[in-house]
Amino acid sequence: QVQLAESGGGLVQAGGSLRLSCAASGIIFRSDVMGWYRQVPGKQRELVATITGGGITNYADSVKGRFTISRDSAMNTVYLQMNSLKPEDTAVYYCNTKGLRGGELSNYWGQGTQVTVSS
Repeated sequence: QVQLAESGGGLVQAGGSLRLSCAASGIIFRSDVMGWYRQVPGKQRELVATITGGGITNYADSVKGRFTISRDSAMNTVYLQMNSLKPEDTAVYYCNTKGLRGGELSNYWGQGTQVTVSS
């Protein structure tokens, strides 16, 4: 079983920065893909960024050049550095990890952390 705990959300003015952290407990494999998603009320949860154990990253177009995802060498903590924040970045941000467990794809989510960007 994997548990994910996010931290680092908060209120920031437009143009500011925040760094989100997600610590995973349980067994995390290098092959697991870790990432961040976000959701606003009334809308579907959307991809923000993902990172593989080998460091390959993928970003939503809306955050490219502003957000950076990284993962520690132990493979069990993932970060999201968010710069040049915009009001439209306001959302609940969720940490996610996907990987094979017992031959099946398992999908784990954190509880979410609120990010609010004021104009």
